[in-house]
Amino acid sequence: MSAWHLAQLNTAALRHGIDSPEMADFVAALDAVNALADVAPGFVWRLTDDSGNATALRPFGADRIVNLSVWTDLAALRSYVYRSAHADVLRRRREWFDPSGSVSVLWWVPSGHVPGLDEARTRAEELAVAGPGPTAFTFGQPYEPPEQSSRGVPSRGPMADA
Repeated sequence: MSAWHLAQLNTAALRHGIDSPEMADFVAALDAVNALADVAPGFVWRLTDDSGNATALRPFGADRIVNLSVWTDLAALRSYVYRSAHADVLRRRREWFDPSGSVSVLWWVPSGHVPGLDEARTRAEELAVAGPGPTAFTFGQPYEPPEQSSRGVPSRGPMADA
């Protein structure tokens, strides 16, 4: 078992109210997409509200929905996002969400740690201010998980195969 897991936060700015007819296909797909995540190889945890998803949680503004989850590694998350039925919903995102109001950030957490929304907000802010780095990065510019060097100091760097 790895000492590190990958956390991810996505926020999406709604083009329409979540209960509007324009959002009906997205809302109808939520349960299936979440169920797919729950059984996907490498899935660890996801933030939910009383409905089993997180659409009622609006910590980043009334017009933004949030997704926060933890995966064993980048390959598992990438496979779920781009190579499962989730990709079908992802292709339609511009119908439902304003890309200029969306945020996506990844970061490593110790295995067993469940990140909270405050931690996720901090990572999103780090990414916005400093760009991708070892503590807040993107699919396009990922970083390796921290590893303990011989002197006990974490060594981090960009992933060579990304």
